[in-house]
Amino acid sequence: MVLSLSFVKKEMTNFEATPLDSRAGSFEEIKDKNGNTQVLLRNHRGATVRISLYGGQVLSWKNEQGDELLFMSSKAMFKPPKAVRGGIPICFPQFGSRGTLETHGFARNRMWLIDNQPSSPRTNGSKGHASVNLLLSTEEDPKSWPYKFEIRLRVTLTEEGNLILRSRVRNANGKPFSFSFAFRTYFAISDISEVRLEGLETLDYLDCLQDRQRFTEQGDALTFESEVDRIYVSSSDVVELFDHGSKRTFQIRKQGLPDVAVWNPWEKKAKALTDLADDEYKGMLCVDGAAIEKPINLKPNEEWMGQLELSVLSSC
Repeated sequence: MVLSLSFVKKEMTNFEATPLDSRAGSFEEIKDKNGNTQVLLRNHRGATVRISLYGGQVLSWKNEQGDELLFMSSKAMFKPPKAVRGGIPICFPQFGSRGTLETHGFARNRMWLIDNQPSSPRTNGSKGHASVNLLLSTEEDPKSWPYKFEIRLRVTLTEEGNLILRSRVRNANGKPFSFSFAFRTYFAISDISEVRLEGLETLDYLDCLQDRQRFTEQGDALTFESEVDRIYVSSSDVVELFDHGSKRTFQIRKQGLPDVAVWNPWEKKAKALTDLADDEYKGMLCVDGAAIEKPINLKPNEEWMGQLELSVLSSC
């Protein structure tokens, strides 16, 4: 059965949400060991989502049984300026290491703020949802990013336990700029050899292991036997990750994000990463909703929106 997805109607600000009934979602402010603020969302069934203001990053997504659905490295560093290895970091204003900015841009290693303005128009929702709005504005280093901007991110945990991330980027600058964007989603899996990814068949992809040369996917489904680092372009809005080991299927729905980036470092590269244990590559796979091949161009005061919806289906 496919789990339904919808937006929360009630705007929650300043961490002061009073449940209206037993089905209401809730959130609270907590601190990590480094003193960084995190937000814990919880629905009435017991599912939770934990978000850090450092990076505006979802760190954890658990179902009502307490199963962790996102991968987090045992060696992840939660102290600036290091990006956190796992969860759902935001790649902005670039994807990869091209250009003068740090790899995947700076949004994932900057401090975000609680945003009292809604990140999207109010729509019909349920009291069982919990959400928080975050804000990242003009980068403080004009040499690396000489533009004024605002990113608003809304993270929602639905009554059914689904996770929705909706981001809006506004050009607050007097001149146009362009950017790339990705929700780099680290899924927790039983074993990399036990999963397959469907919805990318016949698509062109850019192979980042071969300087982004362009190829066409030949298989009916993507399975994994070695390192993969690809950007599938102009994909459909629904991709599914089947995990045979856990009998679980992740359904990935996206809007405004035409591409899908897929990454697993495999054994050799995992050993070279200081914030990833040698064998942890077996328990993770990144499948990202993204806008990479064709950068987003914004004129002054223009705005772009991208949305990622994650749900879990039971597999037989």
